[in-house]
Amino acid sequence: MEQWITGVMEDFGYPGMALLIAVENLFPPIPSEVILTFGGFLTTRTALDVWWVVAWATLGAVAGALALYGVGRALGGERMSALLAGPWGKRLGFDAEAAARAAARFEQKGAKAVLVCRCVPILRSLISIPAGMARMNLARFLLYTTAGSLVWNAALVHLGAAAGEGWALLARRFADASGAVRWLLMAAASLAILWRLARKKDKKSAAR
Repeated sequence: MEQWITGVMEDFGYPGMALLIAVENLFPPIPSEVILTFGGFLTTRTALDVWWVVAWATLGAVAGALALYGVGRALGGERMSALLAGPWGKRLGFDAEAAARAAARFEQKGAKAVLVCRCVPILRSLISIPAGMARMNLARFLLYTTAGSLVWNAALVHLGAAAGEGWALLARRFADASGAVRWLLMAAASLAILWRLARKKDKKSAAR
């Protein structure tokens, strides 16, 4: 699967990133860690820009999340649960237990779960379904989805850019990490982003 993902990114650039992330939202087993870290790595050896990669990835994430929101809203609770637990759910790679966890998280946290779960693998895709089933306000859903996805995408793309040739190992380590370690990595990536932005600002000030 990694070869297919990297091939699409190399051949189609920014639109390829958006397409892969949209598909990753619709089919959770596709690892966003691989897509995003490889996208970050590509910015170190091609003309791709880090923030444009993040922007296109976020566009793809919103498109995929909106599709799942629509499915959840159209089918409702009972039919959606039956679909996920049946053969079609398994063929599409959906985990009925993970979907139940996403629904429980939405019931506990409400609309805020959409924001928080965008940084949690698997749940970041599935949280759109209970949001649709609950008929969450669409404008708020899009706002929280965009904000949460932007944080996740920016962190992984910047980590991939920093890792360079070691992006694949980083992607695997990140995917295997526990929840606490994953959040530490996210915090480290956020600090790295702020540091890079500060350096760019200093360089611009010095150039003047």
